[in-house]
Amino acid sequence: MPRVLLIEDDPAVRRGVAIALRRRGHEVAVAPTGEAGLATLEDFRPDLVLLDLMLPGMNGLEVCRRIRERHQLPIIILTARGDDMDVVVGLEAGADDYVVKPAGGEVLGARVKAALRRAVPADPDDGIAGDPTAPRVDRYGDLTIDRAALIVSKNGTELTLAPSELKLLLYLSASSGRVYSRDILLERVWEHSYAGDARLVDACVLRLRGKVEDDPRHPRYVQTVRGFGYRFGPL
Repeated sequence: MPRVLLIEDDPAVRRGVAIALRRRGHEVAVAPTGEAGLATLEDFRPDLVLLDLMLPGMNGLEVCRRIRERHQLPIIILTARGDDMDVVVGLEAGADDYVVKPAGGEVLGARVKAALRRAVPADPDDGIAGDPTAPRVDRYGDLTIDRAALIVSKNGTELTLAPSELKLLLYLSASSGRVYSRDILLERVWEHSYAGDARLVDACVLRLRGKVEDDPRHPRYVQTVRGFGYRFGPL
């Protein structure tokens, strides 16, 4: 039974979201503030965090950053305004996805389910890990990707990647040199049935470059193809 920690200050939203998740088989813990959420995180040990951005006291962005300092579990931010810059800042702070409030139970359940799947090691035959008959360890200069163990190392040091960052890197590098549009990456990595939200992809690329590149402003590995999307290809 996957565990979800809901950090939300609005009692009505908190109650409605908790009911929707429990109906889908999740064990749910709730917290009304960021401080309470961080304390509950250590005791409850959730598989995923649903985090409101607009919290009293410590805001959701700071909570997100603090969680990312110690944990790589999926984080979905809740926002009342889908076109707000807060969404972009939240994604750059380490969130994997976002949901606009009020969200229906089906939408919320689908996003939670997809985020939990991203946190589970990929099946070598699912296309994310590449050709299952190929060697499981790929080396690109100072970057090493062990597809069987799901370990990414740079100069011999293991990198800590959030689930969406790891899955994006695995997917891009499985077909080195191939260009993927943002819409395709949304479908394959985030498992969204709709297209057009490039913020998820762009923010994840930004975070990933900060970990795998020597100079994120001039990336060697995760490259932008202007007008098309992204590709993996060591220069």
